[in-house]
Amino acid sequence: MIRPKIAIIDANTLSVIGLKQILQNVLPIMTVDTYGSLAELEANQPDQYFHYFVSLDIVLTHRSFFAQRRRKTIVLTLSFSDTSQLADFHSLCINQPEPQLIRQLLMLEQHAHSGGRNLPPMPQALQQRILTDREIEVMSLIVQGYINKEIADRLNISLSTVITHRKNIMDKLGMKSVSALTIYAVMHGYVDINKI
Repeated sequence: MIRPKIAIIDANTLSVIGLKQILQNVLPIMTVDTYGSLAELEANQPDQYFHYFVSLDIVLTHRSFFAQRRRKTIVLTLSFSDTSQLADFHSLCINQPEPQLIRQLLMLEQHAHSGGRNLPPMPQALQQRILTDREIEVMSLIVQGYINKEIADRLNISLSTVITHRKNIMDKLGMKSVSALTIYAVMHGYVDINKI
């Protein structure tokens, strides 16, 4: 299976590295390529990409190119007020705390690709159920912002059991942060995006 591709076009290397990591967590079936300019993108078959995540300045400089690909283009803005210039495009404010950025990305993904619509099927390895029912319950409460003590009280289990479940969940999924866990939970339908 050929993996669909996403392109990030932004001259800010640090921003690109961070966004690439987040996108690979949100859409693990995608390959993410990065470019520092439109010229670099154009030299690499630009229409092969499923979506473009593009810095505001590049979109404004090359508006006609991206206007022709409006449905594929997500503009990276530094503030929510920047979006007024680009009413025709989807936008993503990258200057916000990680949990809000991830939530906004997940909302964009859910809006465009709810239930995997317009996406290729997930590889079999990513479709397998890894967690037990109890671990799924604990994970759901973690990503909704509950602390260990609250989870123990809600599920009527001991605090040490919650801690053990939490460790097992992170180990089984190979994740190190609640943000990554949130992405996994939403993408697999364990938690509604509106509950985080």
